[in-house]
Amino acid sequence: MWARYEVASFHLKTQEIYDALPVTAIAYTDTLNASGTMSCTVPLSAPAATPDRLYPGGTGLAVLRDGEPIWGGILWTLNADLEAGTLTLNASGFHSHLKGKHFVAGEIARDVDQNAMVRNWVSRSNANSGIATDVSQIKDSGRKRTRVWTRYECKNLGDAIEELAEVIDGFNFRYAPYWIERRKRMGNRLLVSPRSGTPGARLLEHRVNCNVTAVSYDSTALATNAYAIGADNGAGEKLMGSARNAELADRIPARDSVTTYTDIKETETLLSKAQAAIDAGREPVAIPTLTLYPGMSPAGFTVGDAVTVRVDSGYVAVLDDFIITERKVDIETTGRESVSLSLANRKLFTNGDS
Repeated sequence: MWARYEVASFHLKTQEIYDALPVTAIAYTDTLNASGTMSCTVPLSAPAATPDRLYPGGTGLAVLRDGEPIWGGILWTLNADLEAGTLTLNASGFHSHLKGKHFVAGEIARDVDQNAMVRNWVSRSNANSGIATDVSQIKDSGRKRTRVWTRYECKNLGDAIEELAEVIDGFNFRYAPYWIERRKRMGNRLLVSPRSGTPGARLLEHRVNCNVTAVSYDSTALATNAYAIGADNGAGEKLMGSARNAELADRIPARDSVTTYTDIKETETLLSKAQAAIDAGREPVAIPTLTLYPGMSPAGFTVGDAVTVRVDSGYVAVLDDFIITERKVDIETTGRESVSLSLANRKLFTNGDS
């Protein structure tokens, strides 16, 4: 028997539930360190399908699996098909809210714990007509960072958190919907975890409990030398950090990686960015995509989790640890789930920038 799926709509500012929508199709994607997406279809004439209750930018949507929230986000667009009599709702995860919140007065954070920095930014957004994102489970990391932006840069909070996460010894983040009051109020929570992944003892083996549909081998990130270019130092010169991989330089011809960060004004941060690029380009990586066998719950495979994948099929011989970077779930009209996972080699997250 398949799981029972619903989609609940709610008021983004008060978190109060509007309706359980009569959906006929649902597809949702969780993406690590990003917003993720969801789409569903409801009858155009459904009582819950009214402009005041399905208000783009002001209505939240949560996917419920057997009554428990498994995906949440913000309704941004709707597509009405008058001939088919359907209304398609398109949502992005809660992180999309922070893409529209900016440091309009600039921001100065010097030698602040990186997790405390995130808590502070999100709490200030909440206080400034936000969406009440819970940050109570984010604990200090012990790693201090400096971030400075002028009011003229008008940095958005979403980008600021993403860039803070991706440096060496940074973090992974995701958002989780939860019941504040069951069936009455829906909350959203920001969670952070180590870049090396949330530990797990799960083995995904091709043709045992999953179907590895493809494995790509990517060497585009290979770099023997990395250069991270920052802001102007005030004397007409750009700040720069660099790093080198001597071991790889003995194996392949010289290959440079050059990235530009116009808003970074600290050489230490640029050195960290350069080293992250070197670590990410240390070796070619195998990138598998797989589909879970029927009956395996998507709730057991969360973005940011570490899993081991085993494949032995001709050229493809993989036995390695990976981080789940995306979870895509399609629910058929019968209720049957199709769960696909996208993965990234755990070494990339352990060493540095993904």
